Amino acid sequence: MLNKISDFIAKHQLLSHDELHLVALSGGADSVALLLVLQQLGYRIEAAHCNFHLRGEESDRDEDFVKSLCKNHDIPLHIIHFETKEYASLHQVSIEMAARDLRYGYFRQLCQDIGAADVCVAHHRDDAVETFLMNLLRGSGIHGLTGIRPKNGHIVRPLLAVCREEIEQYLHSIGQDYVTDSTNLVDDVMRNKIRLEVLPLLRGINPKASENIEKTTQYLCEAEKIFNESIATQRADLIQGDPDGLPQTVSIGSLLSLPSPEYFLHEWLSPYGFNAQQTERIYSQLKGEPSREFLTASHTLVIDRDTLILTTLQTPMKTIKIPEEGLYRYDENTCFDVKRSDDPTISKSADCVTLDAATVRFPLTVRPVQTGDRFCPYGMEGHRLVSDFMTDRKLSLIDKRRQLVMTDCDGQIIWLVGLRSDHRYRVTAETSSILRIVWLLEK
Repeated sequence: MLNKISDFIAKHQLLSHDELHLVALSGGADSVALLLVLQQLGYRIEAAHCNFHLRGEESDRDEDFVKSLCKNHDIPLHIIHFETKEYASLHQVSIEMAARDLRYGYFRQLCQDIGAADVCVAHHRDDAVETFLMNLLRGSGIHGLTGIRPKNGHIVRPLLAVCREEIEQYLHSIGQDYVTDSTNLVDDVMRNKIRLEVLPLLRGINPKASENIEKTTQYLCEAEKIFNESIATQRADLIQGDPDGLPQTVSIGSLLSLPSPEYFLHEWLSPYGFNAQQTERIYSQLKGEPSREFLTASHTLVIDRDTLILTTLQTPMKTIKIPEEGLYRYDENTCFDVKRSDDPTISKSADCVTLDAATVRFPLTVRPVQTGDRFCPYGMEGHRLVSDFMTDRKLSLIDKRRQLVMTDCDGQIIWLVGLRSDHRYRVTAETSSILRIVWLLEK
């Protein structure tokens, strides 16, 4: 077993004899074996034990055991106590998640304090097989079927080369005892049901079931590398906009030309909270009616004609009053500068409008577009629905929602902000004073 683990460490470049490594030590068979194997292989190690106070006397028994073990083998030991139930209640998470957060947070800090390069944890091959089966039952994609990685950030797993049976045989051969967590013998959670019921059944069908599943995860790890490279290329080709920011757009025609458009959608959208059911609905609607919208708690995706638009979910837009000339902030990125001017030059800029001051009556109002809004577009005769005007300009559903209008004291629209002023307030040969309004966008 020592040779297996040594070869595995070398193959994946997990540890160095020149660095200090922290071993997560619970007192169970796996972590005890990990501690002693690494010491036998000549690595410089220290141990860390977390007492979560979840199992009464058992928790204290485990702490006493690891103290004795480390003392007998002259290994420095760090111990911390957690009030796990209180943490879970305070942060509204499960006991399991609370223990995980507390454990790994402590390990990170301890590594910094003692100068350790990483944390060694005792996941073995059977754990990787159990994880594979759990993710398979949950309907995971390729990323969930690659098992447990030998290294993930500062977490390393040197025992993935061996199974639980080999670990127990090793401990028996050197006469080393260990403690048993009674909760591991209860089949009331998915992992334990797989461990106690499913895997024994699979091994009854094929004694090498665990070994063969572990091989499959290795093949999938290699396939994932090819998959990730392909997805990265597709993202670079398809996604328009900042690849690390929003909004992002994707041509539906280009998307549908991919070998698997639906899986690309999953890879693109899942980091933004879109689940598998939403992705399926989005894919089914790509050739349907435009202006369909799909939401998560933080993001929105719109099917807008021949384009998909992904952006953050906007907070409700507000309304502000402008009682007189001056500089007025609309939000953290937007201001309106309103002032009279003797300069007769008519603005041709989208972010500036010049109006006949005599026709504009304060107070002005800046607000989002509302259903039924009408105005007289500059250069045109008669009224038009603002919604129709925006549709003619091919504004997306997202842009329509963000569109602002400015009205006078009677509620008449004087400016469809950034798009078109109202013809009734235009500058003419009879204009004696001009009102210049600038829409300032801060970046």
